[in-house]
Amino acid sequence: MISTDFLITALVVVLIPGTGVLFTISTGLFAGRLAALYAALGCTAGILPHLLATAAGLAALLHTSAPAFQALKFAGVAYLLFLAYATWRDTTAFEPARNAAATPGAIMLRAFLLNILNPKLTLFFLAFLPQFVAADSATPLADLTLLSAVFMAMTFIVFVIYGLLAHGFRRLVINSRRVQHALRRSFAGAFAVLGAKLAFSER
Repeated sequence: MISTDFLITALVVVLIPGTGVLFTISTGLFAGRLAALYAALGCTAGILPHLLATAAGLAALLHTSAPAFQALKFAGVAYLLFLAYATWRDTTAFEPARNAAATPGAIMLRAFLLNILNPKLTLFFLAFLPQFVAADSATPLADLTLLSAVFMAMTFIVFVIYGLLAHGFRRLVINSRRVQHALRRSFAGAFAVLGAKLAFSER
């Protein structure tokens, strides 16, 4: 049920340097490894409301008309291509800011708010989770819940790795425009390829 396509798509989304990644790296650099763990926990918790809302609203949508399914699919294609374009065009420096509030509660709350207030998460889940649930599934809500759990686990693991390796990668990534440029081009290309594949997929 957990397909390779889902794992690749989810991994690309988790890996892309967004606000959650930047905050986790910043916390790991300036507040230590344990603080980075708290940041990863907070960021992961911040996606839970998006996942719950998506699972609650999309289960019935899986059994609607073919035109509705196609509309949802191409909304997903459009969003993937948008992410590819936005990532390709992004020239913002990958520079974390110093985290002054280093208590566990403050770190987790800030990380939680970063993700819960990120509208891209809702758009991603609304557009793509249904694509990875079998059309003839007898338990679509359970399938969506499982996909959500896997996505959260991937988020936590990747963010912990980002935080723990922040010190080692500071000179290579944060201080290197060339590496930043290469990473963004790689992510943009991955989004474009996944969008094209989704466009030609069948229900």
